[in-house]
Amino acid sequence: MEKTVATKKTAAKYKKPQSFREQTEQKRKKASEPRRLRKTANTASKPVKAARSGIKKAFSPLSFILKPLQTAPMRKVGRILSKILLLGYLRASWQELRQVTWPNRRETIKLTTAVVVFALIFGLFITVIDYGLDKLFRFIIL
Repeated sequence: MEKTVATKKTAAKYKKPQSFREQTEQKRKKASEPRRLRKTANTASKPVKAARSGIKKAFSPLSFILKPLQTAPMRKVGRILSKILLLGYLRASWQELRQVTWPNRRETIKLTTAVVVFALIFGLFITVIDYGLDKLFRFIIL
């Protein structure tokens, strides 16, 4: 009888499938690690960059008009206006929204089902309490 010996090449081809426990441990480990964020503290998002570059291209022939706006006093006015218009807040909110991990389809269906079932049970509970109190007050008052 001949025995077949698995070589390193064939062992590398066939990877042992992960058990459910290993998968959940790996997900838990990945979730506990801090997320690496890109350093985008002073940079705007892509749509804002695209709009800015489009405006620059449109006004490039008229750049001599924009020269006075690039002075230090006008930059201060621009900063004040951005604080009044809450541009920093909107930019930070957009960055936070980009960090959200959205649930997949399966999780969404499970969570939606849980909410609907809870709402039905809670509504039934309130209905029973309302009916009981109605009967009680009618009995006491009438």
